[in-house]
Amino acid sequence: MGLFPKDRDLSQAPEHVRIEVRASDFRLRHDELELRLDAFLRHHLSWRSRTSIQRLIKDGLVSVAAGEPSRPDEPLREEKRPARLLRHGAVVVVRIPEELRLPVLGATQELVILYEDEDLLAVDKPPLLPVHPSGRYLVGTLIQLVHARYAATFEGRPAGDAFRVPVRLCHRLDRETSGVVLIGKNRRAHAKLMNDFEKRRVEKEYLAIVHGVPERACGVVDLPLGPARGSSVHLKIAVRPDGMPSVTEWRVLARRPEHALLACRPRTGRQHQIRVHMEALGYPLVGDKLYGVEEDVFLRYAEGELTDADRARLRLERHALHNHKLGFRHPTSGEAVEVESPLAADLAALWDELAAP
Repeated sequence: MGLFPKDRDLSQAPEHVRIEVRASDFRLRHDELELRLDAFLRHHLSWRSRTSIQRLIKDGLVSVAAGEPSRPDEPLREEKRPARLLRHGAVVVVRIPEELRLPVLGATQELVILYEDEDLLAVDKPPLLPVHPSGRYLVGTLIQLVHARYAATFEGRPAGDAFRVPVRLCHRLDRETSGVVLIGKNRRAHAKLMNDFEKRRVEKEYLAIVHGVPERACGVVDLPLGPARGSSVHLKIAVRPDGMPSVTEWRVLARRPEHALLACRPRTGRQHQIRVHMEALGYPLVGDKLYGVEEDVFLRYAEGELTDADRARLRLERHALHNHKLGFRHPTSGEAVEVESPLAADLAALWDELAAP
């Protein structure tokens, strides 16, 4: 569940977050949920400490509407009690004081355009840039940069417009992954491209630098994927017999003494698919803190406590994955379009470095 309206203008700083209380978020029935306000906010604002959340409440920055069957139309009221109990259907709004509102990217920031027409925009996302505000990355995102560029196109649209902000992502890349990101510039183009991604009509090719050198020139990984049971990292994925069907084609583009540059074409779109499949083959991606190394490495990274030994072992600040190419049918003309991004500078530099004796 997002903390902000889907169609808000991301060229402007957010003024508040609005969160609905839903029993399903806690795997409970409606009549089972009874949760303290501070605990609820700690769950959804996980990057903040419990103490800072209690301070927000006591400073009068939090309002609650009960949303119970007996009081369905209750308005939002300021709530200063951290122990206030919430039930399913309540609404919580956290106001962000003006002095604490995070700045957003300005239109003067550089946006690398790979392709553009009246319907589409394809940009080259640099590594370590989140595509959309979420969690602790609420500013400095790709979509904010795009919104700043196109701010004039949605000036004057009413806040209640179902598609007030016309530019929208058609797919996403992990924060660490670089390369092509496709964006729809109007409702019709966005819907058509989203459907094409869902129906697997978009051809995707990634470049990956991996540990190890495959003997074969190419191959196909056909291994089902699902959540990694027993992992202390909730977002980790693993090969599982009962997982979702997952297929990745790969071929070797170049070799180094202990590494290889691969082109990977995912035929399905599972989370972390290429990273997990390459690890399963015995060729984990360089720089990957979650696959191919002990989980302790990722946990130290999450806490900002990577050691010098960890960094030396990883060799790269991010995992070595680049969305090199997207091929699709234009949503208006139906003509074939292929957008390509050259290997990101940090990966190109790493590849040259790996050639050194």
